[in-house]
Amino acid sequence: MKKNLGLDVGTNSIGWALITQDFEAKKGKIIGLGSRIIPMSQDILGKFDAGQSYSQTAERTGYRGVRRLIQRNLLRRERLHRVLNILNFLPKHYANAIDFKKRFGQFKKGQEIKLNYKRTLEGKYKFLFMDSFQEMVNEFKEHNQGTKIPLDWTLYYLRKKALTQKISKEELVWVLLNFNQKRGYYQLRGMEDTDSDKEKNKTFESLFVSEVRNSGDIIKKTGDVLYDVYFDNGWKYEKQITKPENWLHKTKEFIVSTSILKNGEIKRSFKIVDSEKDWIAIKKKTEQDIKESSKTVGKYIYETLLSNPKQKIRGKLVKTIERKFYKEELQKILKTQITFHPELQDRNLYKACVNELYPRNEAHQNNIKNNGFEYLFLEDIIFYQRSLKSKKSTISNCPYESKTFYKDEIKQAPQPLKCISKSHPLFQEFRLWQFLRNLKIHQKENNENGKLDVDITDTIFENETDWVHLFEFLNTKKEVEQKHIIDYLVSLKKIEKQNKSNYRWNYVEDKKYPANETRASFLSRFKKIENLQVGEFLTKEVEFSLWHIIYSVKDKQQYEAALKTFARKHNLDETLFLEIFIKYPPFKNEYGAYSEKAIKKLLTLMRMGKYWNEDEIPEIAKDRISNIQERLKSIDYDKEVFEKDKNDRLKTIVDDEIPKQFIKSFLSFKNRNSLTALNTYQSCYAVYGRHSEVGVIKKWNSPTDITVYLDEFKQHSLRNPIVEQVVTETLRVVRDIWQHYGNGEKDFFNEIHVELGREMKNSNEKRKRMSAINAENENTNARIKALLEELKSESNDDIRPYSPSHQEILKIYEEGVYQNPEVSYQKLTEDDIIKIRKNTTPSKAEISRYKLWLEQGYISPYTKEIIPLSKLFSIDYQIEHIIPQSRYFDNSLSNKIICESEVNQLKDNRTAYEFLKDENGRIVTLSNGNSVKLLNIEQFEDHCTQYFKKNRTKLKNLLSEDIPEGFINRQLNDSRYISKLIKSLLSNIVRDDGEKEATTKRLIPVTGAITSKLKHEWGLNDKWNELVAPRFKRLNGLTNSKDFGYWDDKINAFRTQVPDAISRGFNKKRIDHRHHALDALVIACCTQKHTNYLNAIKENFRLRDSLLIKNKQGYYTKHFQIPWANFAVEAKAHLEKTIISFKQNLRVINKTNNRTWQWVPQENGAFKKELVKQTQGNNWAIRKPMHKETVSGFVKIKKIKKGTSKLLSYLDKGDLIVNKSIREKVKSLSVIFDGDLKRIKKHLKETPLLINQSEVTNVRVFEWTANATATRVVLSEKFTRKQLEAITDSGIQAILETHLKNYIDDTNVERFDLAFNTDGVEALNKNIQLLNNGKKHQPIYKVRLYEEGSKFSIGQTGTKSKKFVEAAKGTNLFFAIYYDESKQKRVFETVPLNEVIEHQKQTANLPKNKRLPIQPNYTKGNLLFTLSPNDLVYVPTDEELENTSLVDFSNLSKEQVTRVYKIVSFTGNRLYGIPNSITKSIQNKFEFTSLNKLEFDLNKYSIKERCWKLQLDRLGNIINVTI
Repeated sequence: MKKNLGLDVGTNSIGWALITQDFEAKKGKIIGLGSRIIPMSQDILGKFDAGQSYSQTAERTGYRGVRRLIQRNLLRRERLHRVLNILNFLPKHYANAIDFKKRFGQFKKGQEIKLNYKRTLEGKYKFLFMDSFQEMVNEFKEHNQGTKIPLDWTLYYLRKKALTQKISKEELVWVLLNFNQKRGYYQLRGMEDTDSDKEKNKTFESLFVSEVRNSGDIIKKTGDVLYDVYFDNGWKYEKQITKPENWLHKTKEFIVSTSILKNGEIKRSFKIVDSEKDWIAIKKKTEQDIKESSKTVGKYIYETLLSNPKQKIRGKLVKTIERKFYKEELQKILKTQITFHPELQDRNLYKACVNELYPRNEAHQNNIKNNGFEYLFLEDIIFYQRSLKSKKSTISNCPYESKTFYKDEIKQAPQPLKCISKSHPLFQEFRLWQFLRNLKIHQKENNENGKLDVDITDTIFENETDWVHLFEFLNTKKEVEQKHIIDYLVSLKKIEKQNKSNYRWNYVEDKKYPANETRASFLSRFKKIENLQVGEFLTKEVEFSLWHIIYSVKDKQQYEAALKTFARKHNLDETLFLEIFIKYPPFKNEYGAYSEKAIKKLLTLMRMGKYWNEDEIPEIAKDRISNIQERLKSIDYDKEVFEKDKNDRLKTIVDDEIPKQFIKSFLSFKNRNSLTALNTYQSCYAVYGRHSEVGVIKKWNSPTDITVYLDEFKQHSLRNPIVEQVVTETLRVVRDIWQHYGNGEKDFFNEIHVELGREMKNSNEKRKRMSAINAENENTNARIKALLEELKSESNDDIRPYSPSHQEILKIYEEGVYQNPEVSYQKLTEDDIIKIRKNTTPSKAEISRYKLWLEQGYISPYTKEIIPLSKLFSIDYQIEHIIPQSRYFDNSLSNKIICESEVNQLKDNRTAYEFLKDENGRIVTLSNGNSVKLLNIEQFEDHCTQYFKKNRTKLKNLLSEDIPEGFINRQLNDSRYISKLIKSLLSNIVRDDGEKEATTKRLIPVTGAITSKLKHEWGLNDKWNELVAPRFKRLNGLTNSKDFGYWDDKINAFRTQVPDAISRGFNKKRIDHRHHALDALVIACCTQKHTNYLNAIKENFRLRDSLLIKNKQGYYTKHFQIPWANFAVEAKAHLEKTIISFKQNLRVINKTNNRTWQWVPQENGAFKKELVKQTQGNNWAIRKPMHKETVSGFVKIKKIKKGTSKLLSYLDKGDLIVNKSIREKVKSLSVIFDGDLKRIKKHLKETPLLINQSEVTNVRVFEWTANATATRVVLSEKFTRKQLEAITDSGIQAILETHLKNYIDDTNVERFDLAFNTDGVEALNKNIQLLNNGKKHQPIYKVRLYEEGSKFSIGQTGTKSKKFVEAAKGTNLFFAIYYDESKQKRVFETVPLNEVIEHQKQTANLPKNKRLPIQPNYTKGNLLFTLSPNDLVYVPTDEELENTSLVDFSNLSKEQVTRVYKIVSFTGNRLYGIPNSITKSIQNKFEFTSLNKLEFDLNKYSIKERCWKLQLDRLGNIINVTI
């Protein structure tokens, strides 16, 4: 019997099943099955399914990028220090804090100081530039401003002064260091406004709406009035609005694009922005303000402060601006200061500084030796921008071409060449020839013979010259669509103009396809140059040269220089050429499937006419094609040989070297040149002798071969980490199955059957589209069910809301109605219908309108008769498959319609088109005595074209006489790269010797639709219901209801269900991980015959004997034979004993592999820059986030203690007593009795302290927080009472409390959302003096809040010891379980991540088998074991605790398997788990407590108190138990 392995590969799961099977004898056995889960959070899975790229390392990479920015900033600072030290410009106290000998410009450890403050002998700090500060104060006095201004504003004064006057050396250093710290945003080429915007003047405008006028227009569908908007500057808003109250007398912010039309009119377009949040608006506004002021940045800031000292600078006055503004300012400052400081003109000092920075880099020394200090500071240090690193390694490898090179005189392994850019002129040509080779022209209806959809391509394009002319026509176009081709043929009089609508191409009719985008864009720009013969000028060489500049140069300055050089070289007007191309948008980072070298070879066979040159064709390609021609001549080019081959002649021409399909593709070359006009498939085989994906063909003879492949696998080579993870894990699972069940035996598997989850096969775009469709389908299903329930309550007919078939009828109805362009909306608008479609839970009114819509009646597509709602659910109408399932297994809605039952029976096994064409208007008698007339084929075509024009798939099905072209190939030959990769890798395991195809014939792909069909046919759905029924029964018990199911006597089984409230999106299959194993079992048992039959690959009636069940009369039914006797029972028994295996990710740290560029001495005494691995130091990479981003500072807050305290306890701490009168009396007693507590207490005993005639014994007191930390937060509508009370500044707290009193509504509720939204904060700061009892106060936008908790410091040294952070979510990785002998019980603790990291650093040098993941805390007892998320534990019964031999872990009973739990999380001493196979709760936050996890198992035992830790292999086998 065959050994078949079935694999169900999903995004985060691998189901597997190994069986032995004799299909013909209907014998078999399950050897093993299981599910391997790769834990992934739902948000990550959701992003992947929705088509959003997600990398699990992206967050870590982002933080690393921030650290790099900091490191580069420090590196620039260090270089500045070294240069300024040589110039002797640094203040003495600052220079003394820097190490210039060993650490080259870095601060000495623990001595980082500020340049502008010097510490005195008394320990106080003195501002260094008081003279300049006094000058600034005098200017403020002259402008009638106050003189209470910050010392640090002196910097802006110096930046202004330095533009025209001399400043001291130390002041210049301060300015330089400031520019180094804040140097602006660098904009790469392409990030600015591109060519499409070059004629537009974009400005930021804040416009006041002075008038809103009724335009007299309305929105027809809603009746809303449209208004025109006018601004106080006379401009009119380009759009109309419907809500004038949101606009009138309000200020709106816009980016306004102004352009001048050809007629001289000015056109303005407005984009609404928010200058507080919108990055583009922030940048545009700030830059515009600075430009309009005609000042440098520093001068602009200073003079703004001079006129308004209350102006907030950071985040308000100057935000994100481009680097050129800062660079221009510093350049002006340096030019001025160089004239005042001789040192900056000294060539010897300049040379010394260059030698200091580049002691071994002689080449760079020579490059800059004549530039001077202005260049050194500007270009080489402060504004130096490293070129972006090449991302060439992320480009796919060419499957054909590679390069070989020598290193140290040793020949290296061949390295594949990288694939070509799609914008490359060669690729553009290649794609266009490829497009033409696949182009077909169809005549929709031939008037002479009456045939429909006739291929007339050979008639239209009679020879190579016709194709060459079409190529030249398209070679100047950016993109092409059907109308371009048809109009082109009309212009050549190949098609009559009046009949052009009768023709179509074979591509999607309304879709645009790329032609030669690169050449077309070049041509359009060169046409702007007068007297230039563009066609002659733009040769291939010129086109490539210009493309290479635009593609490769990223820096704006370098790009401009390259364009100028190009213009000079080709004698073009430099200024005009630069204006045309300077804003040319960079090409997209998209790449083809082959390298430039491969495409050059392939094009030699694809070109035609004058573009073709036989001498360029590789000799090996000529030989292969000649060989094929000889073979075809031997059979006289007879097509029959490839179809029926009655005389077995095919064997004489087909062998392993050249496959059948390749030879067959040359049949059309009988009487023409076979070396030209080849398609891509033919060219690839001719040049390289194989398909592109065949490059990885190997034969794996043992599990070790898989291990070798995995060890050599290059991480990130698939560019999608989620897919990469599941591909590699699939190979590991297959390897382990091979080793465990086959002992590594060669050719252990006879066949591998695989189904790939559709999300794995689909592209990002398709996953996005499907995600949107699924969301709408869920809404539709919820509406349909609600409507059916309402119809049922009003009707006596057999309407069943839970019936999938009845729901399906209504769903099809909705689909047809919504897509019908001729629907009459007399009782409701189309907008209403769209609203209903998008509404998940419709109101009664919406359902009523929905009913009215359906009650209008809609049409049967075969008869054009109305289908009344009253009969919709009766036996008079049936769901009908357009293309019969027996011929093509498509059970989707696109292959279904509703028609009269009798019409469906008459149609039988024909397609819709065949049926109506054969019957030609026949009259059909219905069961009720009425009759209907079938449409003739013309009426049917017209009706379908109008009715289903929005559903192209259904339209194609309806109008197809046979199975539509390409359907079967899509079912069996998925073309996605990932799908090909997985299938080719698995093929390596079962490949026959010498087999060259990428996917072997012993690798059988199975689709999800087939799996679903066979699972139902073989009775496995019923067994699944039995497996999950206990959970539904338990919920009935918890709710004391039958909401989750009931015993149904009709089916003699428990019928599961869920309440309506949770039915949306619920899928019974997805609640248990074992469904992956079940699907894999079906996949393993699904043979090639099943696939062929259900996809109608061959004449399927020959397969019926071995597949279908016969009835008593001997006729074939539609039901499939089961694989072997008791198959479903055996499957259930195996699933009941299946333990799910989970992939762990507990790697916390690993040693860094840092390498730095260093000057390394060579044998000849010279130095060479090389990457050197770090050997010193003890650097580690932390694989988990150690803490949340928010950093808090330590604070001590005086707050009122809860409750009251005894007065006698606070006699020596009177200041902490809240009541002022009591506090004063206690203080006076302390003075009277000299602080003697005994005497004070005696006095109070004799003379009690009285307040309002009552003795005071207890008082309310203040207390100081012990471990409080504070963080700044922005005031917003989300601000709360709790946050208000946590403000550290009592003065600000009082202001906000007073402000809040103005926002108390009629019900006496404080409206924080109104008090602290944008308008509320604006009102707060406008009236801040009034709110502060008449005292002036700075504007408040952020407040400092404190909280007490278990935050820890970032580090132990420097400022890190004063910064506190909170542990990040999901960083509890280890839960320690100890046994305390003295107490005879278990003790528990969650180990913090920072402790785990420190321990693992210290034990990293130990062998793996001697390392512990944590440092045991022996004060708690003996460490039994640690648990981590996704670990499995067994919860024993009392009897099993007493006698462990009752548990055989190699063969657990099905009841014992239910007591295997997966650890979910833990905190403190609490541990949470969930039954091992559970995917998610049936009812969220109810089935397994409100936390969706359990502390106690389903038998009420504490999991942590008695669990045993299990260690599993990938297949779910228990290999070790820790008790």
